[in-house]
Amino acid sequence: MTQKIDSRNLVDIVASLVEAARRAGADASDAVAVRSRSTSVSVRLGKVEGTQSSESDDISLRVFVGKRVASVSANASSDRFVLAERAVAMAKASPEDEWQGLADEALLARSPKDLDLFDSTEVSADRLREDALALEEAALAVPGVNNSGGAGASAGMGGLVLATSHGFLGDYAASRFSRSVSVLAGEGTGKERDYDYSSRLHFADLDAVGSIGRSAGERAVKRLGARKAKTGPVAVVFDPRVARGIAGHLASAINGASVARKTSFLRDSMNKQVASSAITITDNPLKLRGQSSRPFDGEGIEGQPLVMIEEGVLKHWFLSTSAARELALVTNGRGVRAASSVTPSSTNLAIEPGEQSPQELIASLKTGFYVTEVFGQGVNMITGEYSRGASGFWIENGELTWPVAEVTIAANMKDMFLNLVPANDLDRNFGTAAPTLLVDGMMLAGE
Repeated sequence: MTQKIDSRNLVDIVASLVEAARRAGADASDAVAVRSRSTSVSVRLGKVEGTQSSESDDISLRVFVGKRVASVSANASSDRFVLAERAVAMAKASPEDEWQGLADEALLARSPKDLDLFDSTEVSADRLREDALALEEAALAVPGVNNSGGAGASAGMGGLVLATSHGFLGDYAASRFSRSVSVLAGEGTGKERDYDYSSRLHFADLDAVGSIGRSAGERAVKRLGARKAKTGPVAVVFDPRVARGIAGHLASAINGASVARKTSFLRDSMNKQVASSAITITDNPLKLRGQSSRPFDGEGIEGQPLVMIEEGVLKHWFLSTSAARELALVTNGRGVRAASSVTPSSTNLAIEPGEQSPQELIASLKTGFYVTEVFGQGVNMITGEYSRGASGFWIENGELTWPVAEVTIAANMKDMFLNLVPANDLDRNFGTAAPTLLVDGMMLAGE
């Protein structure tokens, strides 16, 4: 499935789209073709529940007529001249947008780097089925596990080709392999569920099926006997799974589009202390084999590694061309194609590790709450208010003791970030990565 596919056809398509837009009357344009291929197998209780395979080639064209812009999307077989004429007609009928336009030609990537994002390993549906079954078997073998939520394995790839009317033409492809399993432990209303997974660009880098399965089973069993904790202020230690979500909230708060639209609680915080001095956050689009790496962004810009927050001080926004112009800045190559539009986003984001181990952070607390899962939508990016349902383990005298469930943790993210303490267990195998994080001064609502 992951055999690297010839992109010449897509290159011809996007180049002809740009030319068609010029003939239709566009002052400028860019065109994108996205190719995706995937195969997945899901199983439950030793039986295959589903095998899926999908393929698609999609195109989009963005045209500019003066300060007016419009976009159209279709599949690759659509008539390019019809699409171009439609897009130009739409642009002429659209309101002016002074911030829109192609990226500055001088900023375009001229020699995109090979970031080793594609693995040509062929993984058959039979191998995916075997892996999924082995995942589930390993999880069900853990004492105390008595049911399965299912397991799955997948292999896929995605490719992007971008052409602009001012001379950029580039393409790249990235593969993706994954394994996951979910199981249950306990009986009746005391049942608990947990999971584990692995996702990598290269097949050989995946975690072994046995370790993923055992981890999922052990996590589920450890949650048995969960109860509420008492309401009150609490120091919270976020497991890396949950800490990655905290990092994602911070990335959203420093997104240039949100700042320009005044929908971020950090919109007035450039060059100010927004996190504790222990927090440094990096973003690197050029990381070899990075989960979110790209040799150029959705506008043809090669983004450079940046220190977004240095010792707690905010240094950069994530910027696309339009967001940068609205803020009187220059894009830093973080534009992402979202259908026919371009919006800024992080790439390989990481909260850099601290000096203490997770065990040392936990040992420093007389009481606290180690959070392994959060749920609910209680995050307000305009005000910074954070309120999530949570489960995990109670910390007493520096040790994890009994499991906790059905509680809520709350604070304002401005205060949370200023009280963050990172551990030293950063795993960079995620597009958004974070170590274990300690946040003092949150409020827990329980019994």
